[in-house]
Amino acid sequence: MSFKPLHDRVVIRRLESDEKTKGGIIIPDTAKEKPQEGKVVSVGSGARDEAGKLVPLDVKAGDKVLFGKWSGTEVKIAGEDLLIVKESDILGIIA
Repeated sequence: MSFKPLHDRVVIRRLESDEKTKGGIIIPDTAKEKPQEGKVVSVGSGARDEAGKLVPLDVKAGDKVLFGKWSGTEVKIAGEDLLIVKESDILGIIA
């Protein structure tokens, strides 16, 4: 991918949710919620503090993360649906 986000922004690819529940009920596409888990595709260089020093991000490309339900901006880059969020919208890294 040739897109690099600026400052403290992160590009995330949403992970697909399960097609059925634990009980075996199949969930149609129209009833599914968008997943809140994703894989980091690209990260910016970091934010600047009050002194002007660059503060690097805690996440890196390849990390599996959990983010807020209504976080970020959905974009289409090279035909792929991606999400751009600020690092502060990421709730944590899934180990």
